[in-house]
Amino acid sequence: FYCLTLISSKNNLAMKKISLLFILVTSLWSCNSDDGNSSNEEAMYFPPIGSSTWETKTVASLGWNETQVQPLLDYLELKHTKGFIILHNGKIVMENYFNGHSATDPWYWASAGKTLTATVTGIAQQEGYLNINDKVSDYLGTGWTSAPLAKENLITNKHLLTMTSGLNDALGDDVSPANLQYVANAGTRWAYHNVYVKLQDVVAASTGQTWNNYFNTKLKNKIGMTGLWAIVDGNLSVYNSNTRSMARFGLLALNKGKWENNQIVPESYMQNATTTSQNINLSYGYLWWLNGKSSYHLPQTQFQFSGSIISTAPSDMYCALGKDDQKIYVIPSRKIVIIRMGDAADGSNMALSDFDEVLWEKISAVIN
Repeated sequence: FYCLTLISSKNNLAMKKISLLFILVTSLWSCNSDDGNSSNEEAMYFPPIGSSTWETKTVASLGWNETQVQPLLDYLELKHTKGFIILHNGKIVMENYFNGHSATDPWYWASAGKTLTATVTGIAQQEGYLNINDKVSDYLGTGWTSAPLAKENLITNKHLLTMTSGLNDALGDDVSPANLQYVANAGTRWAYHNVYVKLQDVVAASTGQTWNNYFNTKLKNKIGMTGLWAIVDGNLSVYNSNTRSMARFGLLALNKGKWENNQIVPESYMQNATTTSQNINLSYGYLWWLNGKSSYHLPQTQFQFSGSIISTAPSDMYCALGKDDQKIYVIPSRKIVIIRMGDAADGSNMALSDFDEVLWEKISAVIN
């Protein structure tokens, strides 16, 4: 009986060792596995502040289709692209420059920079300087538009964030009071309008700082961006930077407003900014465009179109889109950020164009 018990104990011990070995091997395999669709085991990477260092990974390491990389690059060059970057979990997978552009050359963000204004507005609210539900005239005084006083006082900061001010969008980029004219009550009409730039004045008035100073200290410097705001058309402020700085901002957005361990923008605000903000244009947040919704409006029209803004792109994608095809695409489900800077791919456009659809066919051929 003693011998049988001893043999049984040894067998049990051997089986336990085998089981432990199997678990260890399985765990190691799981940790080293990465098919590009799931990066739960990999921490988000953030490039160092004040350094040109930026870690990379290869297309092959993600299991993406290497044979489709060159067709994508050929298309980008053909369509007047200057800078193009794909990040996966913060690391650079592709970084390419075309048509005489370089990694250090600045380029304008155009309306893709609207999202910078939305982001800094959220920071100022978190710090107690403003409330997006307050009326704009609480900060700028009355007469900042030429609308009747009762109508002007309907316009809140949130209406500027969501393009629902009710002001006339057909009068050009000038945002002087004479050019900001009443068309409809705030909140009842969606219209793509550069009046959003008045949020920069709201931030300046509420913080007691210049817009540039507050932007630099609260956002730009904290994530290591370069670049500057330039005045065009008399009073419209447009951001200019290199392509990597745009990628840094896209990475901040992907990580819900957090850079490493620093929550720069409240996560709840970023969530609101990148989801439907009103019931007129379902594909618009706080100056971010949203894919995968059932309908959308385009700049300079009052028509409602059915379907997603970019049918060939992932449905959970949100975007910063600027004139002549400046792009920040953020795809949370894939942990991907994509940047495109350059001249207009085809004809000049306000934000969206057919280029988005074809470009995403080319990108999808690589990443799927």
